[in-house]
Parts: sequence; structure tokens; C-alpha cells
Amino acid sequence: MIFDNPFFTEMLLPFLLVFVVVFAILQKSKILGEGKAQIDAIVALVIGLLLIGLPQPRNIIVGIMPWMAVGVAVILVFLILYGFVAGDLSKAPDWMKITFGILAGIFTIVIVLYISGLGNIILDWFSGSGSSDIWVNAVMILLIIGAMAVAIMSGRKKKDD
Repeated sequence: MIFDNPFFTEMLLPFLLVFVVVFAILQKSKILGEGKAQIDAIVALVIGLLLIGLPQPRNIIVGIMPWMAVGVAVILVFLILYGFVAGDLSKAPDWMKITFGILAGIFTIVIVLYISGLGNIILDWFSGSGSSDIWVNAVMILLIIGAMAVAIMSGRKKKDD
């Protein structure tokens, strides 16, 4: 079957995905100028062909796409069920939009770390194996500083109100 062929799943589909997305971004943003569809197409073609020529980025995209489809399917089921209960989805509360945005961001980061193998490197940093303790300490100090900054900033906003 054509859909099982590695040429289709590992070459053609990733190329088309990257080509179309890059072309759409260039058309929408008009970075290369207004009415420059031919130039946008050439740039998108080159980026798509570079993707196919380099196995590591291609493997990441091929690995991410099934997970993205699962995530979209889960969100679709939730929205259908929410629509049955609440009715009009366009009037969804802001907290729900923010929550879905945060969850989608976390999901995307975790999947990219998992597919690319960077997750194992990060876990090695925290466990101390494969790296010096100074990196673990630096990451922990940055996390503590970040948490303190969030706490201080949220305290200031409440005082101003």
C-alpha cells in the first residue's frame, strides 16, 4: 500500500508539510515582500529539500506528527463534549483558553524533548550522571531565581490593585 511506503511517510509527507507551512508563513508575514509568491515558493522549496536531505530534523518531524495527531484528537473530543454541555464554544471562558494554551505548550515541549532525545540529556543533568555537578547546580539556581521572580511579580500586581 502506498501509505506504508517509507518514501511516502519519510520523504514526501514531511517535505509537503514543511513546504506548505513555510510558504504560508512567508505569504502571511510578507517578510520577502508583497506579491513575491515565486520567491516565497523557492525559499519554501529549498527549506523543504534541506529537511529531506538531513535525517535528524526529518526524523524529529516524522516522530512528532503522530503525537500531534493524538493531541488534536484529544482536544477535539473534549471540545465536542464541552459543546454538548455548554453550548456555544465561542463563549468559552478565558481560563479555559489559557489552560489549553499552557497544556498544548507543555505537550509540545515534552514531545519534542522525547522525540529528539534531549529529554534523556536533561534527565542526566538532574541525576548528575554524564555531567559535572556545576551544571546541575546552575540549573537549580536558575529555577529558584525564576520561581522567586514569579512570586515577587505576582505579589506586586496584587498590591497595585
